[in-house]
Amino acid sequence: MNTSFAYLLAAGVAGASLLPLASHAQTTAPAAKLTYTAPRQKNLSDEQLLDEVQRQTFKYFWDFGHPISGMARERSNVSFDYGDEVVTTGGTGFGIMAIIVAAERKWITREQAAERVGKIVNFLWKADMFHGAFPHWLNGETGKTIRFSPKDDGGDLVETSFLFEGLICARQYFTKDTPTESNLRNKILWMWEGVEWNWYTQNQNVLYWHWSPNNDWSMNHQIHGWNECFVTYVLAAASPRYSIDKKVYDEGWATGNAFKNGKKYLGTTLPLGFDYGGPLFFSHYSFLGIDPRGLKDQYADYWQQNQAHTRINYDYCVQNPKKYKGYGKDTWGLTASDSYKGYAAHSPTEDLGVISPTAALSAMPYAPKESMRALKHFYNDLGDKIWGEYGFVDAFSEEHNWQAKSYLAIDQGPIVGMIENHRTGLLWKLFMSSPDVQKGLKKLGLESPQLKK
Repeated sequence: MNTSFAYLLAAGVAGASLLPLASHAQTTAPAAKLTYTAPRQKNLSDEQLLDEVQRQTFKYFWDFGHPISGMARERSNVSFDYGDEVVTTGGTGFGIMAIIVAAERKWITREQAAERVGKIVNFLWKADMFHGAFPHWLNGETGKTIRFSPKDDGGDLVETSFLFEGLICARQYFTKDTPTESNLRNKILWMWEGVEWNWYTQNQNVLYWHWSPNNDWSMNHQIHGWNECFVTYVLAAASPRYSIDKKVYDEGWATGNAFKNGKKYLGTTLPLGFDYGGPLFFSHYSFLGIDPRGLKDQYADYWQQNQAHTRINYDYCVQNPKKYKGYGKDTWGLTASDSYKGYAAHSPTEDLGVISPTAALSAMPYAPKESMRALKHFYNDLGDKIWGEYGFVDAFSEEHNWQAKSYLAIDQGPIVGMIENHRTGLLWKLFMSSPDVQKGLKKLGLESPQLKK
């Protein structure tokens, strides 16, 4: 149920339950599980604990990946009204990045990783797409669209950008001259070249989120910043065949009431975004691949932006104005996730007393000490309630004595990827090494130490 905060606002349901929580009946995981199963262990070093959390969380994408498509299932419990076959486009992109991390850390072999990513790519090659963009959800058995909402039954440009964030990393990683790696590189390239980013502008200087063969442009959702969609504009500018002009970025993305900010919250100046920053996933999804270190343009220094967003979220939880049980230096992190009321876009301005582990753990590059302290508390002290087969459950509330029974692809993926970026910068190096990505960043006027002269 990974739904943008901006999308929730546009739909008029931000802060409300998007949909009733699904049944908690578990779907059947495919075969070929990792032999590794992890009971919690005490007295781990920081590095051992990071290994443990990344590896257990990776199992969501490996053991629980759809047996036919290899793609990431939307969630571990049955997706609302749809059953076991729902796979998620954006979550699969994050899952591909987790598979690369697993191969590099030798939890699986490179050959196993290439085979799984190749399986995903071969499936996508035949799946529904709309002017090159994939839908939010697919049927993992047939490749047919499963509609996300009554009119959202076509191309989803933002989910497609999260998918290609992972696929571009894969293309940069799997460079060997073997049939499997050559095939996946070629098909990724052909699909990448086929996304008609500029068509999704309707000849205007803004990108549109959705198009449907049944409903045309009736969703009418323009993609304005600041939110999780930064990577959508970067990839649209990077496209080798269907690139957007810089005007689309300046007059489309960099506009709206929630783009420029500049106000102080809890003592920290926030360059861009909603009051108090909004949910923390804004600083995670685009930046699994895009390296924010030293990344600047006329609007912001994006490292400073993401650090500020994280600091405000952390300080809010420490100050805990609503006096929720458990909040503090050990327990912080507000972002979109399941809750005791349904799915909600948790943030300082929409605080239900629910902590989402992905928020603090995926913030590891921006606040390493604070994130590590939260990780230790979640694992060592709360683990009996919130640690399970695929890492930490999606969310919990000590105030309401509630723990999710679910894991979501869109939340588990950034835990693996952002911790790895903190540790080695692996995904940042891969994504930023793409010549097309370099071209796109330059086209938009972005500066970065990673850009070649």
